[in-house]
Amino acid sequence: MNKNELVAEVAKKAGLTKVEAAKAVDGVFEAITTSLKKSTDVRLVGFGTFTVAHRPAGEGRNPRTGEKIQIKAAKLPKFRAGKGLKEAIA
Repeated sequence: MNKNELVAEVAKKAGLTKVEAAKAVDGVFEAITTSLKKSTDVRLVGFGTFTVAHRPAGEGRNPRTGEKIQIKAAKLPKFRAGKGLKEAIA
C-alpha cells in the first residue's frame, strides 16, 4: 500500500474527502517525525511504538578493497509492533 492508497482507505473508513484524509495522514506523519526529532517516543497503544535508536560510531571495511573505513554515529527510527497489531496479522 502506498500513501495514495492509504489516504483513500482513510477517507473511506472515516467518511472524509480525500483532501481531508490527506491532511490527516500528513498531520500524523508530521507529528511522529517531530516527536522523533526531539528523541521522544511515540506510543500508540495496541498499534506500536516509534523510537529513536542510537547507533554508535565504529569501524568497518570496504567490501571491494578491504580497506578500513570509519562509520559515523547515527540516529535511526525504529518501530516495534504492539500486541494488537501482532494479533491482527497472525
